This record gives sequence, C-alpha cells and structure tokens, in this order.
Amino acid sequence: MIRTFTAAVLLLALPALARAADITGVPKIRQGDIVQIGNSRIRLGGIDAPSTDQLCLNTKGERWTCGVASRDALIKQAGNRSWTCHARSTDRHGRTVARCEVDGEDIQKWMVSSGWALAVARVSHDYDADQKVARDAKAGMWQGAFIAPWDWRIRNKKTQILGATKPPPNAHAILLASASGPVAPSPDCTIKGNVNSAGECIYHKPTSRWYAQIKMKISKGTRWFCSVEEAEAAGCRETRR
Repeated sequence: MIRTFTAAVLLLALPALARAADITGVPKIRQGDIVQIGNSRIRLGGIDAPSTDQLCLNTKGERWTCGVASRDALIKQAGNRSWTCHARSTDRHGRTVARCEVDGEDIQKWMVSSGWALAVARVSHDYDADQKVARDAKAGMWQGAFIAPWDWRIRNKKTQILGATKPPPNAHAILLASASGPVAPSPDCTIKGNVNSAGECIYHKPTSRWYAQIKMKISKGTRWFCSVEEAEAAGCRETRR
C-alpha cells in the first residue's frame, strides 16, 4: 500500500517537475523579453521590455524605434549562443516565465542594466539596482524619454513619461500615437494586427487580402508585428480571408 501511495504521489508530481525543468538551446528572439527555444515560448521574468512597435524619444526629442532596438540589442548580445532558462511559472498567454542565463550571465540583469528593459518591482526587486545603473548612465531607453512598457499597453494622456531628458511639449502626443501610426516602425515589422468585432486579435501579412484596408490607428487597437511568431505569441491568429 505504501508503495502504491508513493507511486501515486510521484505521478501527481510529474507535471510540476516537468514545468520546473530547465529549457536549453539557442533562442529565436521575438522581443526584448520574449524568446522561443524549440517549441517553448518563454517570457523573461522580473523585467518588462518595450514591444517592437513602441517608440521612444532620443536626446534631441526625435522618435526612434526603441522596441526594435531592445530586441536587436539582445540578439547581438546573446542571440547565437545557447541559453539555459529556469522555468518558474506559466503566464496567461501560455508562455513559460523563466530566468535565463548564458554562460552564467543573467540575461534579465543585462537587459535592465543596459537600459533595454525595466525591472518589474511588483514581481521582484532583483533588478532594482541594475535599473538605477542604467538610469544614471542614461543607457538604452534612458537616454531620452519613454513610457514604461506596462503603462504603454494601457496608455492615456496621463501616462507618466520617464527618462533622462526633459520631454518636449508634444511628447505625450508623439509617444501615445507612435505605436500604431500609418508607417511601420521598421522595414521588417510590417505585419498588421487588429481587433475584430468579437474581440479577437487578428494579424494580416502584407500578402493578405485585406491588408491594405487595415488602417493603423491607436484608437482601433491596431499594432505592428515583426514576425508571425511574434503575432501569435501576443495571442493573435492569422486572418481567414
């Protein structure tokens, strides 16, 4: 009976053990905090990086594609190396939340200290000191003005502007409208995403039938994606027409 009970306990524990197993391999980097290793979609825990269609302001008050820059900085730093990701939990999008490292270097720590992501204090204080380093050095996004990634997703005219420089008078208008303006944030980010009448996020590739008819307006909940994988990781599906 004891043996049977022990076996039953082990069987129940297997899913938890599987979820906690390390994920290793060379990643496909979708955003500054979202990667994929094999079939595992991974969200870097404890940090928040700008989406690829988020724009910031530089020291001259000019807009720049900080979301794309965040992604590309991570690709340059560790994109062609093998990662080890320690799974912690699963988020509401079905992605594995993990702490990842490359040759012993904490990826999240590097992203925050380099100014390409922010520490999420409500989740962890592990990277608070690294964020101060980036802010003092005016590194990455801190060189100019920007909106915190979590505020950017639900932005409005009262959204706080962060950064090292004094933002120009029209900063709110620029930062709030930048995400889904009529022009793609970069030549490789041309997939359009919109929300249909049923509340579903739908993505349209340039070859899609209705691509030209999708008007990119922030009021309509539209956004740009740089790849099909990124669109699907955000919970969108491809248009059926």
